Amino acid sequence: MQLFLTFWAYTFFVAGYSWYKLRKETLTSQEGYFLGGRSLTGVVIAGSMLLTNISTEHLIGMNGSSYKNGFIIIAWEITSALALIFTAVYFVPKYLKMGLTTIPQFLENRFDGFTRSLVAFFLMISFIFTILPIVLYTGAINLESIFNVSELLDVSQDKGMKITIWAIGLIGSLYAIFGGLKAVAVSDTLNGYGLLVGGLAIPFLALLSIGDGNPMEGLSKVYQNMPEKFNVIGAKDSVMPFEVLFTGLIINQIYFWCMNQMIIQRALGAKNLKEAQKGLLLTGLLKILVPLIIILPGVIGFYYYGDLFYDRQDRIYPVLIKKVLPAGFVGIFAAVVMGAVLSTFNSVLNSAATIFSIDIFKRHINPRVSDNRLVKIGKTTSAVLALFAITVAPMVANAPDGLYQLLQQLNGIFFIPIASIMLAGFFLPKISALAAKSALLIGLAFYIGCTFIFKVDLHFVHIWGIEFVLNMAIMSLISYYIPKEKPFEIKDLQIVEMTGWRYTKGFSAFLVVATLLIYILMGNFSTY
Repeated sequence: MQLFLTFWAYTFFVAGYSWYKLRKETLTSQEGYFLGGRSLTGVVIAGSMLLTNISTEHLIGMNGSSYKNGFIIIAWEITSALALIFTAVYFVPKYLKMGLTTIPQFLENRFDGFTRSLVAFFLMISFIFTILPIVLYTGAINLESIFNVSELLDVSQDKGMKITIWAIGLIGSLYAIFGGLKAVAVSDTLNGYGLLVGGLAIPFLALLSIGDGNPMEGLSKVYQNMPEKFNVIGAKDSVMPFEVLFTGLIINQIYFWCMNQMIIQRALGAKNLKEAQKGLLLTGLLKILVPLIIILPGVIGFYYYGDLFYDRQDRIYPVLIKKVLPAGFVGIFAAVVMGAVLSTFNSVLNSAATIFSIDIFKRHINPRVSDNRLVKIGKTTSAVLALFAITVAPMVANAPDGLYQLLQQLNGIFFIPIASIMLAGFFLPKISALAAKSALLIGLAFYIGCTFIFKVDLHFVHIWGIEFVLNMAIMSLISYYIPKEKPFEIKDLQIVEMTGWRYTKGFSAFLVVATLLIYILMGNFSTY
């Protein structure tokens, strides 16, 4: 009973606080609904980015992966800090100058309208078939395990999972549909820092128990039990080989943190460049701390249970929560986890609605649509996508290498081709629209063929790197014969104040050093 009371108390507190902060907001305009009125501060941006990124596909999926593979998967997280520096220093000043609402808008300015529409369509497919279903399913795993929904309702576990998926999907869609980006960002800030505190409490309490009151002694015992799991250098045949950091992973990180609509939309909604850069770099710091929440607990889970959950790795984190947290705190943390699920779910819905409304409906169906009508279109889009994702979510069960690995494999279908043409658009002025469209389609077909159709004995992240080189070669070859006629210039529309944060360079240097130190101090290259 105490578990349910604390869960609902925290959940209603977040909802009430979000309503209070939004009660005077104008949500009927395009800018107000899709970009939060360009009023987001650095702290809000960081909290929202963290929780948009860190959801149950990380809590469940990455802890499940670290339970089996150890700290080698840390590369997914800490290299994000380097990409966020790139965003803060190079990309976000240009985005804010152009006054972008969506990333595909840049592609129309740089290439042509068809390239913009093609990418917008691919992003919609990516949201619907990869991110939304996996977020819903991993959230349902956590809440079903904590609350024993199937037992309470006297139904099978599969039925309990489906009921939980519907509950999460319906509640999450309400935030996105009725509150827009500002509601998402405000609720994310509370839940984001709640996740940081609650997530750190899980390994701390576990280590406190293992070390008989001394968490450092507990950490020592966990390390001595399996020192190989603390190595951040992955072997060539591991789930995360070290060399992928220098091939496809860097391209993936640049796309995800510099160009991904659901992430970068928070920075696009910043009140000025200073707050955008502050928010991005603070997110980089949080990403370096995040392995304590989404990797260390999985390793601790192996200390407790050995290989008992090897065939059910995505169940280890909910089991650990129930083991180390008192009942009342389990309820609060379950509410924070629910917030993490809702955050990513409603953030993706909001981004998908933004792309459909701005890049597809307004451009192709009704260019003269009013702001009020466009917002209604966005809300309808969110509702339809939510229902579709709820229906698809149960189909992602039983991924052989875990749900997080599945998510990354599916993301690569669209991330790398889009990253290729975006980087070419910024750094290679002669690349033409025909070249960009050709690379987009050929790269997509190449990755699907190598990853899902033909048996290619190569890590999928390496395939990302090969695909990127292939895309750049295709664009360079076509543009050599059919170059872009007029050079692209970025014009400052003077929508927001463009004075940067004065600590950007110093903070960026700190993040680079911190990332290198993790690999130096925790890396065992003798196993490579």
